[in-house]
Amino acid sequence: MSLDASQDSSSRGPVFFHRLELDAILRLYGRMVAAGEWRDYSLGGHDDSAAFAVFRRTGDAPLYVIEKRPELQRRQGQWAILGQGGLVLKRGHELTQVLRFFDRRRFSVID
Repeated sequence: MSLDASQDSSSRGPVFFHRLELDAILRLYGRMVAAGEWRDYSLGGHDDSAAFAVFRRTGDAPLYVIEKRPELQRRQGQWAILGQGGLVLKRGHELTQVLRFFDRRRFSVID
């Protein structure tokens, strides 16, 4: 493995989630399925990013996409949550911090 920074990113292979990252995402997914909010997911690994998309129904557009872009690690952070239409809802350096975005939806106002 070369540490030469001049290498093209396409020569590194596709970006994907590590085991601990995927474990944290799947734990969140399991909680949301048990709550009845999510029903399906898809995974994708590309040359510059990895994506975990969640769906309310199988045939719909994704509700959220949890995205990993290592090239942004030293800038805005490699983790992002994208909403419908590609709007960035949360971005950060740590996955656990970014996934807290979904914790705030647990509380609801009751009359």
